[in-house]
Amino acid sequence: MEATTKDLRLHTRTLIAATDRGEEVIITYRGKPRARLMPLVGANEVRESEPVPYGDTSGEAASNPLFGLWRDQDEPVDDYVRRLRQPREF
Repeated sequence: MEATTKDLRLHTRTLIAATDRGEEVIITYRGKPRARLMPLVGANEVRESEPVPYGDTSGEAASNPLFGLWRDQDEPVDDYVRRLRQPREF
């Protein structure tokens, strides 16, 4: 299948559906091939990740070096961000 960059911009969902069916889409710009949109190998095996419960230290989240960065703080993250977003008074 061949599609233009305009098609990619306006009909992305249709082109992604084509790749889901196993088709390869060649993206052209001014009539010349520029990119190839193709299905991922093993895409059927990809599972959607589930949100990690707060405080869960097992699995992939535990291997992230930033996991638990807020552990030493007493104030909840939501309150901290809300306080940061308040306008300053001079």
